[in-house]
Amino acid sequence: MNEKNKDLTKNKLIGKDLLKYIGPGILVTVGFIDPGNWVSNIAAGSNYGYKLLWIVTLSTIMLIILQHNAAHLGIVTGLCISEAINKHINKFLGRVITITAMLAAVSTAMAEVLGAAIALDMLFNIPLKLGALISAVVIIFMLFSNSYKKIEKVIIGFVSIIGISFIFETFLVNINWGEAIRSAVVPSIPVNSLPIIMSVLGAVVMPHNLFLHSEVIQSRKWNLKDKSILERQLKYEFMDTMLSMIIGFIINSAMILVAITFYNNNVQVTELEQAQTMLKPLLGNSASIIFAIALLFAGLASSVTAGMAGGSIFAGLFGEEYDINSKSSKIGVLITTLVALVIIFFISNPFEGLLYSQMLLSIQLPITIFTQIYLTSSKKVMGKYKNTTLEKIVLWSIAGIVTILNIMLLVSSF
Repeated sequence: MNEKNKDLTKNKLIGKDLLKYIGPGILVTVGFIDPGNWVSNIAAGSNYGYKLLWIVTLSTIMLIILQHNAAHLGIVTGLCISEAINKHINKFLGRVITITAMLAAVSTAMAEVLGAAIALDMLFNIPLKLGALISAVVIIFMLFSNSYKKIEKVIIGFVSIIGISFIFETFLVNINWGEAIRSAVVPSIPVNSLPIIMSVLGAVVMPHNLFLHSEVIQSRKWNLKDKSILERQLKYEFMDTMLSMIIGFIINSAMILVAITFYNNNVQVTELEQAQTMLKPLLGNSASIIFAIALLFAGLASSVTAGMAGGSIFAGLFGEEYDINSKSSKIGVLITTLVALVIIFFISNPFEGLLYSQMLLSIQLPITIFTQIYLTSSKKVMGKYKNTTLEKIVLWSIAGIVTILNIMLLVSSF
């Protein structure tokens, strides 16, 4: 066999090997293309044009690093973040951290169930509260009846539909690509934009997703006692995470670019239904229908992952792994989904509810990041796979940026 054929054979083997590890990253990706992201991105694009594209870029870079770090914890220890907190952090402090994470999961689920309900209203004129109830029932059924592998396949299908939908819509929009590329890398904080910046950050870098990734990365049940298998999983996990997060970056950026249509036409969007209706004269009837269909799939898919995250976080309170057949995981799923449903029944302005839910996530985010860095930097927890000095510098820099933005938001609120 000549050298060229050897290289082709090697590349094919690497490709097949990588496919075994693809899935957990995609499962997590849908969490940051959920209805909360839709609202944050539409608000960013319709109010500030291209100016806030940079926060999606920054958030995605931080997301790749944080999600990889969370997955690293799951692979090396065989524990999700919640289990690791229960095992390695003071009980009282650990429970406070975990309870705030549960609140973040509920906040996320609320936005996602609400998004699916809004989509049902757009498509079939189903009243919002009834749509939320239908969505919650479907989500609980999916979670209680599916294994990881089945859910992964469903989620990959949903993400594909969402991605294709927004790529299609960007072809209908007149985009200044030069300005878009510049704005994606040059930071800008227009007057009164900080709440939207924080909502975009909270919508991309989501606390519950860090917990979820550390859990679902273990779904393959590899033999972690075999060092070669452990090393291979660490290698391919990063590829899975990188690929998945880039897909999310493209979709989130596309959302803002589509929303710039409203900015160019001096239209201020205050609700998702309005965005769909206004897309008809601006982009054509097909765009508004695709918008609603994609929103429905985004709401359902992300609600499933939020429920899984809530189940994982709650089970970790008792030192247990996520297993939908276990009592603690079922209770966690039900708390996350049903409490979210109850909150929806008391929301008067769905668009603002979605926007503020993402801001709340960004406020909880530093707690999760600081906890994660502590765990992954500990030799007791991670052994020789603990964070290197460079990794610590990068992770603490991210924690610092998120904390500073939160302080700026707090100051701007008064």
